[in-house]
Amino acid sequence: MADLLPYQYAFIGLIFVWSGFVRSGLGFGGAVLSLPFLLLVHNDPLVFLPLIAMHLLFFSSLTIALNNRKQSRQQEADSGKKVGTVDWRYLGRILGIMIVPKMIGVFGLLTLPGNIMSIIIFVIVAAYSVSYITNRPFRSRSRVVDTLFLMLGGYVSGTSLIGAPLIIAVAAQHLAKEQFRDTLFALWFILVTIKMAAFLYAGVDLQLIHHLWLLPCAAIGHLIGLRAHAHIMHAETPVFFRILGSVLLAVSMVGIWTMLAA
Repeated sequence: MADLLPYQYAFIGLIFVWSGFVRSGLGFGGAVLSLPFLLLVHNDPLVFLPLIAMHLLFFSSLTIALNNRKQSRQQEADSGKKVGTVDWRYLGRILGIMIVPKMIGVFGLLTLPGNIMSIIIFVIVAAYSVSYITNRPFRSRSRVVDTLFLMLGGYVSGTSLIGAPLIIAVAAQHLAKEQFRDTLFALWFILVTIKMAAFLYAGVDLQLIHHLWLLPCAAIGHLIGLRAHAHIMHAETPVFFRILGSVLLAVSMVGIWTMLAA
């Protein structure tokens, strides 16, 4: 990112604030709802994915630790029993389904040209945005569909870290509400660790110098998202998601047009 102009750095900083807010506010979407904007600023997924991955590792582990400690104290005081905020048994089950497609996706990311990968990302995000606009998010209704969604979500996560909507379509039906967000955070942590190991093995630049200023940007969004989480979970959110989906669809269409016209 050394050749970018000052206003481009400013846009990237604001997008990472947004990414942190979405991640902590919703429990997912930090990549899928920010990567299209980042690619419009600088069209190279391998520049931004290590940054997003590092932030996810840091903030997901911090959130799980703090929430688990807080909830364990409350539950112990109420009933004398400790119940964690992560459903490790269910997490192990879905990881067993996702791990092979995940590795295939990682391999695809490291071999496909950047412009092809960008178009794939924009197409996937466009599909997600339509589901937000129509208020018909992906849903799973059978064990076979569960498996297909998890495998596809694992593959997409391997290519671009934006497989959350497919994975959530399954997980939301099987996780207790109080364990939903932290179980997802634990899942993202494991999947992103695999991604980071692949980056290191392939010699991908992790953009470490840019963490010095982008991590505080993401932290600002993360703190705002934590405050907004309770309100978002209890409020009527279809209008919010329709607006969000419309913006994402517009960005994705512009991105696809830019890639094809280049």
